[in-house]
Amino acid sequence: MNKLLAIVLALQLAGCATARTLDAAKPGAPVVYSGTRLDWYAIQGGCCAMDRFGAEAPSYPGVDLPASALLDTLLLPLSLLTVLGVGFQATGGL
Repeated sequence: MNKLLAIVLALQLAGCATARTLDAAKPGAPVVYSGTRLDWYAIQGGCCAMDRFGAEAPSYPGVDLPASALLDTLLLPLSLLTVLGVGFQATGGL
């Protein structure tokens, strides 16, 4: 059962609208709740997701919507900092 859940989660994240919009970095694209907005746009029949969000909508936006809403909520503080123009230098390693 745990392996099945892990596979489903991996597939979900592979098509996750939030992950797609984070990679897009399109100027003028929505930042706050971007994945949720992309899913909702696709559910409403939006035609030009690439032009508006810089990313293609998932194949099944209704299935992706709860996961994107959760991930967007977790990333909300970083999204708000980005919108406010607050930059920070993040480095990894020693």
